[in-house]
Amino acid sequence: MKSNEDVTDQLAALEKMARQLEPSSSQRQTIAQQAFGYIDEFIIALPDTPGYKEKPCDALKALTIDDHGKPFDQLLHLLRDEVDQSGINSAAGTHMGYIPAGGLWTSAVGDLLAAAANRYVGIFYSSPGAVRIENQLIHWLCTVMGYPATAHGNLSSGGSMASLIAIQTAREAHRIDSTNVRRAVVYFTAQAHHCLHKALHITGLHEAQQRIIPMNERYQMDVGALAETLRQDKDNGLMPFLVIGTAGTTDTGAIDPLNAIADLCEQHHAWFHVDAAYGGFFKLLGDMAVKFKGIERSDSLVMDPHKSMFLPYGTGVVLVKDAQTLLRTYAHQAAYMQDAYGFDEISPSDCSPELSRHFRGLRMWLPLHLHGVDAFKANLQEKLLLCRYFHEAVKEMGFETGPDPDLSITLFRYPSKDSNTFNQQLLKALHADGRCFFSSTQINGQVWIRCAVLSFRTHRQEIDLALGMVKENLEKIKALPGSKAR
Repeated sequence: MKSNEDVTDQLAALEKMARQLEPSSSQRQTIAQQAFGYIDEFIIALPDTPGYKEKPCDALKALTIDDHGKPFDQLLHLLRDEVDQSGINSAAGTHMGYIPAGGLWTSAVGDLLAAAANRYVGIFYSSPGAVRIENQLIHWLCTVMGYPATAHGNLSSGGSMASLIAIQTAREAHRIDSTNVRRAVVYFTAQAHHCLHKALHITGLHEAQQRIIPMNERYQMDVGALAETLRQDKDNGLMPFLVIGTAGTTDTGAIDPLNAIADLCEQHHAWFHVDAAYGGFFKLLGDMAVKFKGIERSDSLVMDPHKSMFLPYGTGVVLVKDAQTLLRTYAHQAAYMQDAYGFDEISPSDCSPELSRHFRGLRMWLPLHLHGVDAFKANLQEKLLLCRYFHEAVKEMGFETGPDPDLSITLFRYPSKDSNTFNQQLLKALHADGRCFFSSTQINGQVWIRCAVLSFRTHRQEIDLALGMVKENLEKIKALPGSKAR
């Protein structure tokens, strides 16, 4: 057996090694200066950096985690060369492919403050102030979307988790279980986001009947077809249970006729869920209210602040009109947590599958209070106008376009003898160019190129750059021997 003296010596040696995880004040200042200097250089360079760049990560492949630390500046160099200069530049205003955001710098400061204090925000008892901040954000969002005081929700890791929370709550509300799941029916269009299919599978609702409702020429749900399908299912002894509408589809940005869908859901006592992950925050703009009419009649909805509020990735929101149904779905108790019960404020852990969670609300609370809502409204209004500007300009170049944009996504394709092959070739050239990043999709077997304007760093200059890049690469492709351009 070791003597107390031996144990004391061992503890001293271990403490010396363990304290490396707590840098001194001077070490913290040095690391902070280097980190913030790196961030400043990164942001300053963004206007001149490509939206997309193919680059191998050879040094990262060779990097190993070992028993000894590495200098901070060496790690920053790896981050710069192997991570932040490869792939899609999500922070750049030239990212116009997948629905971008940009990542507000002030949100990053909020994350730093939240991570340093490391408040546990799963339960009110643990951090009353942090939970109140998140609950106040949820209350504000409910007000924006026209939800009543009975509503509540959760700040989630993104639209996928938010959708899962909503779908499981709908299942609980309608008491769908093993005895009736095969009679239950879910309705959506082919434009429903694939995270909803994941949520249906995870919650066991893949065993329910699923109906893909046709769309009109603007890629919106055909309400007449929905009404007829609901009627037929009811006549056949089935249970119309969940209708999923979309306020801003990923492919085209279309907004379904929400008010008409709400009428049908009320008539058939079905749960009405709205996927507003992309489009929801455009409701802040007064002149957009008509397009969102009916969203306030939904039973649940999802919004992504990391899309149309420009926050960093990992920020979603689910709102449920009846907070009690949400709590009935997720609130559970445990003996070891008995000290946490008996408070009036709702705890986040009672509104989602998460128990351990960080203070993600600060990344949203800080920019809203620091900049004010008007700055966000101005950005959203600008993005709508920029998208329409791009839409009209590519038409003038001879491109076919999708419907006039409801929000800030537009589709374009060049007509040719073999349009799919030609446009895939054009997209490949645009990616190789890389100054701006576009993505593509297929609708009804046709390849379309997508322009999604949503980064807070995208302004007229970036759109003009994108238009020039499209024009240059189009002319190059058309000039190639054997080109199939008409």
